[in-house]
Amino acid sequence: MVAKWIETLTGSLEQKKQYKQDKARIDGLPEPYATAAKAMHRYFMYYGGITDGDTLMTMFGDLADLWERAAADRTPLREIVGDDPVEFAETFAQAYTGTQWIDKERARLTKAIEDAEREERK
Repeated sequence: MVAKWIETLTGSLEQKKQYKQDKARIDGLPEPYATAAKAMHRYFMYYGGITDGDTLMTMFGDLADLWERAAADRTPLREIVGDDPVEFAETFAQAYTGTQWIDKERARLTKAIEDAEREERK
């Protein structure tokens, strides 16, 4: 009962545990893969805006998998991210659909315009 109450306030404890595990996997990568993975992780925290915890955990787990595999295979960084790391990161993030922070504002904007149109017709 107490755990459910705490999760209501702070979010899923299981997701927090998974996040820490995935972050530790990224932190444990050899260089230069650790630097690249940390940079992408940081970028996703700003760019992604995903509010669905399950989707976010899947994305971070896949990010750790990607860079662990690259490190194991010694794949050159540019073979992974290409010429434009931003484009790569944004394409990667777009593969993970979920509720985003901006969705609420998009709905609010649409409703405001629709309300204004109704007023205009009066």
